[in-house]
Amino acid sequence: MEFDPVLIAPRRQTSIARGWWPERTINDALDACLTTRPDQLALSAMRLEDGTATRFTYREMATLADRIAVGLARLGVQRNDVVSMQLPNWWEFTLTYLACSRIGAVINPLMPIFRERELSFMLNHSRSKIMIVPKRFRGFDYERMIAGLGRQLPHLREVVVVGGETDGKPAANSFEALLSGPQWERDADAREILTRNRPGPDDVTQLLYTSGTTGEPKGVMHTANTLLSNIVPYADAMRLSADDVVLMASPLAHQTGFMYGLMMPIVLGARAVLQDIWQPAQAVQTIRDESVTFTMASTVFLTDLAASVHETQAAVPSLRTFLCAGAPIPGPLVEQARAALGAKIVSAWGMTEMGAVTLTGLDDPDERAFTTDGAPLPGVELRIVDDEHAPLPAGATGHLLVRSCSSFGGYLHREHLNATDADGWFDTGDLARVDAHGYIRISGRSKDVVIRGGENIPVVEIEALLYRHPAIAAAALVAYPDRRLGERACAVVVTRPGEPLDLPALVAFLKSHKVAAHYLPERLLVLDALPVTPAGKVQKFKLRELLRDGERGQ
Repeated sequence: MEFDPVLIAPRRQTSIARGWWPERTINDALDACLTTRPDQLALSAMRLEDGTATRFTYREMATLADRIAVGLARLGVQRNDVVSMQLPNWWEFTLTYLACSRIGAVINPLMPIFRERELSFMLNHSRSKIMIVPKRFRGFDYERMIAGLGRQLPHLREVVVVGGETDGKPAANSFEALLSGPQWERDADAREILTRNRPGPDDVTQLLYTSGTTGEPKGVMHTANTLLSNIVPYADAMRLSADDVVLMASPLAHQTGFMYGLMMPIVLGARAVLQDIWQPAQAVQTIRDESVTFTMASTVFLTDLAASVHETQAAVPSLRTFLCAGAPIPGPLVEQARAALGAKIVSAWGMTEMGAVTLTGLDDPDERAFTTDGAPLPGVELRIVDDEHAPLPAGATGHLLVRSCSSFGGYLHREHLNATDADGWFDTGDLARVDAHGYIRISGRSKDVVIRGGENIPVVEIEALLYRHPAIAAAALVAYPDRRLGERACAVVVTRPGEPLDLPALVAFLKSHKVAAHYLPERLLVLDALPVTPAGKVQKFKLRELLRDGERGQ
């Protein structure tokens, strides 16, 4: 794959001179742990469906990463080839990323909720050579789904299945038979394979797709320098060290899970604990059993965890900090969570393109966690501007621009969408204000995305499908507030004369187009007409107000 991270070179000299870019890779971090703490427990991975827990020391993790790396090379993976993974929070996810980093391959994490529609685009756009999937997860057959795509994926050379078996033995295409079983690291050419193509700190190491205002997902390119330049000050701000235990129940295929649940513990020489299915009671037990000190997740996780502790009276005294991002935190929740968990609740805001941008501090008053989204990390600058890009004063709401050392290298083969000016300012598409103390508050989104439980729903794509329904004359997808998930999606439609429509029929139609379950609207509102501007643009703020007023009226 030919990558085009055009946003890296223009800021390299400044980023190095100011000490923002560490000039290290995850290989350096893992090798350091192998030298200083080889027998320290590094990773504990919990699979809730079968009740198993797999653990690795740093020595075991490095050995198996090398084995998988040589195995990938045996499958034809070379430098800059894309290896895609649609895995839950399993140990295979962590080890495959480390293996790719050993041989200069680029990891492409894919959310387990994605189905044929999303995958066919992403795998083709990235020209992925290898796809790694679970045989089954939560009752769904991923191997069959990928097999069904067949000729739609001309670049894909191999599908590797985690947990695939034939007659009780690992199947020929299984992860166990191809990658984690054979002791490839002992082969005569293994050392040369593991050293000849190691990536540099400015090479693309991660390709992560995000959906925004365009109808197609965008491939966000990150390097070791852009990722680590965020992870290091983030960990410093949270006062994390090698003594900490990090629980990650958010998907590793999200930037939250990838940066702070996979990479950060290795950078610190700490221990990661992975949970593959969100069950609050199990999370409480895991925190207690593993002496977890830190976790990061969206608001819904915090709500559930606090409620579970309150109901069971099972204290979690080891947990010092819960960093919450993805949606504003209601004030009462901070108070309830503080009382139930005994942990500091930290508010944060960030993007796939640059990781965490702002955080509240550990010494900040608790109210800042629900009245702000935090202050910028070191190496991050914020600017609030009006429609003409003129700076606005503190307290005024405008368009949020960010210039960050951790900003991405650009969108793969979509340079025209990079939204970054010659001075490095990235237009986030969000509306925000900054207070007199430098703390930010996101007040809306000028880009049209619904965020359900921390997961972006690609509005334009779903709306395009709604318009294909024979009963729909006009449609809009808008967010409505939800206490647990932050937001849910409502389809607001105008139907054609004599064409009835209900929510089950609409959902069935979208499912027939292979839409991921997470993207399906959970409410349907039928109107005589959609509110529009004089130019004919749908006024979605009026629809959101209508939904909120409807909630209050119930």
